[in-house]
Amino acid sequence: MNSIIASAPGKVVLSGEYAVLDGAPAVCMAVNRRATARVTRIDAQWNCVTSPGYSAVEGRFIDEAGSPRWLQGEHDYSLVDSAWRVLDPATDGCVAIELDTRDFYDLSCGTKLGLGSSAALTVALTAALTSSSDVLHAAMRVHRRFQSGAGSGVDIASSVHGGLLEYRMRGAAIRALEWPAGLIWRLVWTGVPASTAGKLNRLRAKPHRRSQAALLDAATTMAGAWHTASAALGELPAYIEALRQFSDHHDLGIFDAGHDKLAAEASAAGLVYKPCGAGGGDVGILLGTNSKQLDEFLDGMTPSAFRTLECEFARRGVERVPH
Repeated sequence: MNSIIASAPGKVVLSGEYAVLDGAPAVCMAVNRRATARVTRIDAQWNCVTSPGYSAVEGRFIDEAGSPRWLQGEHDYSLVDSAWRVLDPATDGCVAIELDTRDFYDLSCGTKLGLGSSAALTVALTAALTSSSDVLHAAMRVHRRFQSGAGSGVDIASSVHGGLLEYRMRGAAIRALEWPAGLIWRLVWTGVPASTAGKLNRLRAKPHRRSQAALLDAATTMAGAWHTASAALGELPAYIEALRQFSDHHDLGIFDAGHDKLAAEASAAGLVYKPCGAGGGDVGILLGTNSKQLDEFLDGMTPSAFRTLECEFARRGVERVPH
């Protein structure tokens, strides 16, 4: 067995964003944009790292008792550095690591889509570097080091397990859910990337307890509503309003970049639209029960720069294949 290939799906947070950091449940679905990591044994004096479509630099490092000593490319491959230090893989010689996240980029402009590429790649790389069956907690440790402790871990959990799940940060508790029958969705790409790290820094600097408590309550209610289409669509407007108030009070801009306008237009059309993730750009989701109605709305949506993302629900989580 000369190489291991592992892949993991991206994700969309449906409810509980930000509130999950304070103990509320988040609901997340995996989507079929996958990150791939290939680890191959090679006869060389150093380990090498490549990432087509991401960096033209070949990373090179020597393993010194579980700590990489980089010869080149350390800045480009900080995730590999974190994974190597946390996992201390028993590679029996040098390896070539190839990372592929091209599924997560807009091919027309090269902009990264907000579908959890970092977490998906962390999970894939962890699975490729270790033989552990507990990819979840190993990947959590890697991602925590890579992000300097920021984040809830919901994206890691989604990439490991796939499907639809409810996640609580305490103990990384996961409950698998079934997608509500008759609930139809479309993903919308704003064309504007958003920085989760920047939003988290802003949140820490400007606490607002009232809207924070309201969002926690709304997230808890919303988590219990994903069992049927009617319950989810019925509870989402109140959750979206709580998220809007939270965003305004903390100056997070979750409904910027046209999300606010699209949410209002969707509501007027009898549909539900919300931004997903950090906000201020990235991705949103349109929900309803009639495919034709959703597609007709999207054909005439404003801002016109928004476009529908070709994505499907991903039941498969992380996969590891020896070659």
